[in-house]
Amino acid sequence: MATLGDIAVSAAFNIVGAFAFLLAFALLRLQPINDRIYFPKWYISGKRSSPMHAGGSFVGKFVNLNFKTYFTFLNWMPQALKMSEAEIIDHAGLDSAVFLRIYLLGLKIFVPMAAVALVVLIPVNVSDGTLYSLNKDLVISNIDKLSISNVHSKSIKFFFHISMQYLFTFWTCYLLYKEYSRVASMRLRFLASQGRRAEQFTVLVRNIPHVSGRSTSDSVESFFRKNHPEHYLCHQAVYNANKFARLVQKRDRLQNWLDYNQLKFERNPEKRPRRKNCFLGLWGEKNDSIDFYKHQIKELDKKLTMERQKVLKDPKAIMPAAFVSFNSRWGAAVCAQTQQSKNPTLWLTKWAPEPRDIYWENLAIPFVSLTIRRFIISVAVFALIFFYMIPIAFVQSLANLEGLEKVAPFLTPVTELKFIKSFLQGFLPGLALKIFLFALPRALMIMSKVEGYVAKSTLERKAAAKYYYFMLVNVFLGSIIAGTAFQQLRAFLHESATQIPRTIGVSIPMKATFFITYIMVDGWAGIASEILRLKPLVKFHLKNMLIVKTERDRVKAMDPGSVDFPETLPSLQLYFLLGLVYAVVTPILLPFILVFFAFAYFVYRHQVINVYNQEYESAGAFWPHVHRCIIWSLLISQLLLMGLLSTKEALSSTPLIIVLPILTLAFHNYCKNRFEPAFRKYPLEEAMDKDLEDRPSESDVKLKSFLADAYLHPIFRSFEEVESVEVRVDKRRAHSPSPSRSSSSSSDDDSHHLEDEPSQEEDEPSQEEAVLPLHYEYEPPSDAYHYVAEVLSNVYEYGTEPYHN
Repeated sequence: MATLGDIAVSAAFNIVGAFAFLLAFALLRLQPINDRIYFPKWYISGKRSSPMHAGGSFVGKFVNLNFKTYFTFLNWMPQALKMSEAEIIDHAGLDSAVFLRIYLLGLKIFVPMAAVALVVLIPVNVSDGTLYSLNKDLVISNIDKLSISNVHSKSIKFFFHISMQYLFTFWTCYLLYKEYSRVASMRLRFLASQGRRAEQFTVLVRNIPHVSGRSTSDSVESFFRKNHPEHYLCHQAVYNANKFARLVQKRDRLQNWLDYNQLKFERNPEKRPRRKNCFLGLWGEKNDSIDFYKHQIKELDKKLTMERQKVLKDPKAIMPAAFVSFNSRWGAAVCAQTQQSKNPTLWLTKWAPEPRDIYWENLAIPFVSLTIRRFIISVAVFALIFFYMIPIAFVQSLANLEGLEKVAPFLTPVTELKFIKSFLQGFLPGLALKIFLFALPRALMIMSKVEGYVAKSTLERKAAAKYYYFMLVNVFLGSIIAGTAFQQLRAFLHESATQIPRTIGVSIPMKATFFITYIMVDGWAGIASEILRLKPLVKFHLKNMLIVKTERDRVKAMDPGSVDFPETLPSLQLYFLLGLVYAVVTPILLPFILVFFAFAYFVYRHQVINVYNQEYESAGAFWPHVHRCIIWSLLISQLLLMGLLSTKEALSSTPLIIVLPILTLAFHNYCKNRFEPAFRKYPLEEAMDKDLEDRPSESDVKLKSFLADAYLHPIFRSFEEVESVEVRVDKRRAHSPSPSRSSSSSSDDDSHHLEDEPSQEEDEPSQEEAVLPLHYEYEPPSDAYHYVAEVLSNVYEYGTEPYHN
């Protein structure tokens, strides 16, 4: 078990590691060659251009030669605080602003809590010294003497702990109420301030019944013209284009290889690149690589054409779902929030996610299979959570000094050295658990996709919920149980049965030392590694050297990423759980929690402002999940304290805490009824006010044009060599059918119905048509020095705009 000295060594090691990450980041971000890695959001918004275009020496385009700037390498921290919350919402969206508020909430909760707990509870715990009278087989550290374990049984001093539990519960609930109210107001204000957006007028309809002799599109139009005659505007059928999407992805990969080989040939025209023609190019006869990939792309284009026609003309490719648009927000709100049919299992409606938020692959899943899928995944998650505890317990048993010496006894002379021993006991357990959990978020995200949710935001919230349950059972409860069952087994075998509950009560707060090491590894060094962005840094430079040929390629290579909600939110909730549980049990853990919240707030504020480019905007829809998890943490802390007091034979004081879970649940129920509807429904009052505000400038014709292709499958627009007129909504079809499609095809009616659209000139380019990449013409200069300079410059930049600080 880690001692106070071991914790100090671990803290020093993690602080040094975190500082090393920050120093590396501060130096790398100053280099012009890395500017796109650490400020990609400004490039995407067009407000920053590369410093490599600035005048000066050739070396100065890649390395910062202004040595004065190196003395201000930590100025990113105050700069991260300059932007106000309103500016962050305009710059990065409401999701990012609400995400940052979670860290502020952690600071608001735990700063006063830590001050009170350290001043009141630690002196109470230290003054008893009951741990010295326990079985000597139990391993006790100085940190345990600061916990509730050090208070003797039946002590009157437990009323201090009960009073603090009441105080901390009321303080947390007060801040939660204020925060829920604030976030709900921010969400409604954000939605009201937005301009015209497709999701404001559109509803997703699932489980459309099949009518013999009628297409899905005809059924949708007939149903909504009858039941929403004054507000129905148009609709977009949902295609099963998953196979087409996979072919497009395969073509993109082949195009990248072709670009790489062409760039390689342009740099060395005397030698054409060649590859072996068998099994991934590992063996076989060598062929010309450029010709090979051109041939592969040509063959794949034929398959794409055939698959596109199949999607468009095969009635089975049309799913019993559609995006239905209305001429007013009020009409869409009424449809989305009411029952449409006498049979409640048919014509199911819900608000359509914004187009960027849709996970298109899951729209092709038959609705009847969703219940079966979700049941299977629920069983699989349950099994994963509980059976995963076995390997975690095994790893935890090895990730300590005793377990390591049993497995590798030859290391005993080394591990017994004082510094090595302190390092292993204070650092190894937290690191082992962190590594063991590395791949889990991705696996849980795949499970959520199998469940069939159609919005990326919903997928991420469901994956986050699964990961939170996993962290609760395996990381929190599992670590406590493993510590109690394995580390204290010898003590159990040598004492009477009546003493076992007492030992369990003592050993639970003793596990605080493990959680302190985990917080330092994950919450200190882990957060510092987040800002370094080592993986995107390496990928960007490799792509620039291998496949980037155009500015468009370079923008794709930047890979700004986004807030990883499926992993970040559960980790945040674990810190809330640890803080609320151990605030009364072992208050010394709270300063480590505070360092995490403060440091993470700086780091993620910088990332949100300069790096992350969110894929979608859900207007803070994840906040109810955050609130619910903090309530769970409160309940667990109360129940755990009740269990501890029962082992301390403080039965007379235990009934006083029973009231707290009841009050906490009542508070949660009130908040849910009061604020959660703002995250689930759109008030008709707000919808009507917004419609009245926009009515003078709106018309059905303009709205039809705006909504026409908003919910068309994106692959039909993104694939550069597909004639988009064949797959997008043809706004002239009501007057003149597309010549490329048979008038007798049943799928002709499965596109968007827009009877009154004005015609569009044939030679007028459509906004949806993709632009072919602009490949530069390369002529190597005669001078060798300038040849090298131009090659390196072409690898990274082609623009000419000045650099904006």
